[in-house]
Amino acid sequence: MSGRNKFGFAPLEAAPEVKSRSRTPGPMGAAVREAAESLAESTEAKIEQRRRNAEDAKLWRTAEAEGRLMVTLPLSEIETTDLPRDRIDLAGVAASHEMEELKASIRARGQKEPVAVYVDDRGRYQLKQGWRRLTALTQLFEATGDARFSTVIARIEPRADGAAPSRVARYIDMVEENVIREDLTFAEMAQVAITAAADPMVEGDDADALVGHLYGSLHKMKRSYIRSFVYLLEALDGALPFPKAVSRNVGVDLARVLKAEPERTAGLKRMLANAVSPETQGNIIAMFMADARPAAEDAPSAAPEAAPPRPRETSPAPAVARAGSAEGRRVSIGSLHVTVRKGECLISSDRDFSEIPQKDLERALRRFAETLAILG
Repeated sequence: MSGRNKFGFAPLEAAPEVKSRSRTPGPMGAAVREAAESLAESTEAKIEQRRRNAEDAKLWRTAEAEGRLMVTLPLSEIETTDLPRDRIDLAGVAASHEMEELKASIRARGQKEPVAVYVDDRGRYQLKQGWRRLTALTQLFEATGDARFSTVIARIEPRADGAAPSRVARYIDMVEENVIREDLTFAEMAQVAITAAADPMVEGDDADALVGHLYGSLHKMKRSYIRSFVYLLEALDGALPFPKAVSRNVGVDLARVLKAEPERTAGLKRMLANAVSPETQGNIIAMFMADARPAAEDAPSAAPEAAPPRPRETSPAPAVARAGSAEGRRVSIGSLHVTVRKGECLISSDRDFSEIPQKDLERALRRFAETLAILG
């Protein structure tokens, strides 16, 4: 049978199978594709990094403006010459047991609380808060040479719109944390007000008025106690050798007496010149107060302290005479009665003095003799 059909041509043959083109990239194409993908990923990563950097920068500026920024500074870059410290006996504090405890804590666990500094007009860091921490680190570095004690963690005072806080505000910041911890005596708080009033950069207020600014967060009764100590320290003008040893009640009472009898101030200053210890100073003040006349009610009375109040001396009783002896007089301090005559001092009380140890009696007698020697 003929292979041709009636139209006269043979059947069409099947087209040869055409192989599909491979889409697998060659080495050069693969390299180009990888480079493009890497560039896209890198661009996205850079955009995200820029966004995070902008957020971090904003947080940094906010923390800096609010004074929350903490930095590590070398000890040598911090000065303590601009603001006087709020401690009367800085040398005593630096050598105290409390300082040793703080040093032991820093040595074991590092500095946990930052100090506060500000930049003065010369561009130097000045200490505002944290004198004890700075002193402890300085002593540790001097004693050990360990580099971890050569720096201090500090907060830097913010400068809003380029304006530095007022001088009084810096005094307030300096004492604030110690007042909150009740770590200052009334004499120390009064001394801060006196020092601030003498500062040439603080204008317009005397020490008494500055108490209201520096300690405005305290109760008004506490501020009245501080004002009593301000008057006391200014009246004695450096003659009180151990001001921190004067309790609240004693300081308030003594200020009231000096206000009522200012002519006696010079005599008290001469007596205090012989005070070689806080105990001797206390004895001198007690004797001075015993001779005071009833004071005018021109100063606030101190509320009772937690500790038992010191005995109040009564007015000398009328002189008593004894047969066959010179005229004597009697002074009472609580339940203790003292009868004195020429060459004789008789002490009587309900207490059994024979139960007192010999060494305690000798110590009391020595103090009595020292006090008599002070009086001349």
